[in-house]
Amino acid sequence: MSDQDQSNASHFARFLRFAAVGAVGTAAHYTLLLALVEGAHVDPIAGSVAGFLLGALVNYTLNRTLVFRSDRAHVEALPRFLAVAGMGLCWNALLMYLLVDWLHLYYFLAQMLTTAILLCWHYVGNAVWTFRKRIAHD
Repeated sequence: MSDQDQSNASHFARFLRFAAVGAVGTAAHYTLLLALVEGAHVDPIAGSVAGFLLGALVNYTLNRTLVFRSDRAHVEALPRFLAVAGMGLCWNALLMYLLVDWLHLYYFLAQMLTTAILLCWHYVGNAVWTFRKRIAHD
């Protein structure tokens, strides 16, 4: 196997770990979303935002340790993660608004589509910026 093939396999394995960790964060997100909308009768968009924030906290912790094995200090990595997540939150709210209020999709189906779209945004942002390995400078 060439170095390029090994590198591609390594990136794919990392993406699969990212998706698995994301599933845990998504479960936290969806659990809170359903509890707020179905149990507390909160607006679906507000419930989605609250769930997103909980999922982001879960994802930061697991991605830092299990996926990217980052050596960046929290003081550096956390603000970067929050910036990527913050943009994701904006996309999440916009997509939910468009899918629920404009296209009249059922909120949970809209959230599933939104989550699938944002998977790529979050992976690239965190791999390229938040948890990227430091390059030693001489």
